[in-house]
Amino acid sequence: MLRRALLPVTIGLLIYGFWVSPDFKLVCAGVAIFLYGMLALEDGFRVFAGGILNDILRRCTDKLWKSFAFGVVSTSLVQSSSLVSLLTITFLSSGLISLGGAIGIVFGANLGTTSGAWLVAGLGLKVSLSVYAMPLLVFGVLLVFQRNNVSKGFGYILVGLGFLLLGIDYMKSGFEAFRSSIDLTRFSMEGLPGLLVYTGFGVAATVIMQSSHAVLVLTLAGLAAGQIEYENAMALAIGSNIGTTITAIIGSLGANQDGKRLAAAHLVFNCATALVAIVFIGEFTAAVGWLSTLAGFEDDTLRLALFHTLFNLTGMLLMLPLTGKLERVLSQRFRAPSPAVKQPKYLNEAVKQYADAAVDALQNETTRLYDTAERIIAHAMGLHRDDIHSERDLKRVVSVSRKAIREDINEKYALNVKSLYSAIVEFISDVSAKADVDGRQIELIHLYRTAGARIVESVKAIKHLQKNLLAQMMSPNVVVRDQYDEIRFHVAQTLRAIHTMKTAGSEDVIVPSYDEARVALAKGDLVANGTIDHLIRERSITPAIATSLMNDTAYAFQACNGLLGAAEILFIRGRKKLRPAETALELDDQEIASLAARDPNP
Repeated sequence: MLRRALLPVTIGLLIYGFWVSPDFKLVCAGVAIFLYGMLALEDGFRVFAGGILNDILRRCTDKLWKSFAFGVVSTSLVQSSSLVSLLTITFLSSGLISLGGAIGIVFGANLGTTSGAWLVAGLGLKVSLSVYAMPLLVFGVLLVFQRNNVSKGFGYILVGLGFLLLGIDYMKSGFEAFRSSIDLTRFSMEGLPGLLVYTGFGVAATVIMQSSHAVLVLTLAGLAAGQIEYENAMALAIGSNIGTTITAIIGSLGANQDGKRLAAAHLVFNCATALVAIVFIGEFTAAVGWLSTLAGFEDDTLRLALFHTLFNLTGMLLMLPLTGKLERVLSQRFRAPSPAVKQPKYLNEAVKQYADAAVDALQNETTRLYDTAERIIAHAMGLHRDDIHSERDLKRVVSVSRKAIREDINEKYALNVKSLYSAIVEFISDVSAKADVDGRQIELIHLYRTAGARIVESVKAIKHLQKNLLAQMMSPNVVVRDQYDEIRFHVAQTLRAIHTMKTAGSEDVIVPSYDEARVALAKGDLVANGTIDHLIRERSITPAIATSLMNDTAYAFQACNGLLGAAEILFIRGRKKLRPAETALELDDQEIASLAARDPNP
């Protein structure tokens, strides 16, 4: 609503400015071209925000210093802290990186964005950049019209760089033209009032333009032309640092709780840094003067770039040691409500923007669906997941677990499993319709939908099985009780094998665990291995019990096969390092049947 209200006001002020001063049009044109260049540059880098970037993120965010370094380097390359912040929110929401790692990236992005001020102050304001901009625009537009996405990405990057340089040149020319007509230094203000007022101007300008980089370049151009006083330029730089948090806040509106926590961390960091700069402005001014003398800086633009770097570096040194505490406070402050119906954790509007992030979010959410189903199935078998995940003897665990865990499986299915799967299906429908989704991503998306469907069908099968199981667990007929214990054992054995696949530290464990579980399941089929026929002939069970036992065995093995099928997708095909070489090592159905036939006894 605020941005809608600002639009007519901004248009009115621009029209008035154009009417009052023709030179004002040059400055505004420079800002417009610069902002369009930023958009083109961001579009170009978005093309490469796929699998390679995902792998880099995983490796570079396991320690705080790595996250911080990644934020500095990435922002220095793309020259947009807003883009890096939005990407970080997206990958945090999809579960690719931790909140602590994301905070480190955002802190690093604040320092990385100061590189732009050095480039503009050291080079951009001293030569005619339009000479370099024209070739970049020509080659960039040529690549944009190619069909290949990579070529298009490079094209947008070149076009963006061309417009950035052209925009800086126009802004510089506009402020130089002001010298003969308007003297903006008449509006300069000294002391604390000037510091606070111009800091407010910096915040407002960054909110309107959605780019602290653009505000800083505009400030440098005005400073170089003598239209802005150095003290007021410092205040504008401080204000732009505060204003840039608005982009992250807007980007977090469609994200999950972690995305909102990160936007809050960004706001806290920038506001704290700005407060330190304002309170100790005298000390910073003296430090910049001393360092400038040592470095031989004579013009105010380089001194402003140094000030921008110095106060951001100070903020980083103050806040980095507090990152852990800040993470804990934000985690407590932004707690997700506990709705009756289970809601998706990783699926949100933010991750839909990037296909690879959406695929990873989908894998994480489907794994979460499996975890939910695992708990329901274990309880339906009268077992606890802690026992299944442990190294305790499963036959012993089953034999001593005679007390039924009373919970309404129909209610749990409706509130937890069905609701979550519905959200997954809806998310898949939205992502599949996006134009930038390639064939590999579509294949994985469809596989995860299949995995989700198998998990849902497994829970349904267990619902049917539970009706007889609760009664027969305590049956006075030892034979019947033992056969239902066998069913419970094979379900628990399957869950344990999947847990091993999910948590395996070595990739050599995953495929063998999957195949061993399939062989064990085939061996334990009470119908196929002749156990039920033998019990009928021995008069150990009645035909009615035999019929129930056959039906319940079928339900159990349907559930186990479904869970193993889902696990094969999530933990074998879904792991990039296991595709496709490791999947070729899986045993086929004929090999499984052959191994089971060699020793039909489980």
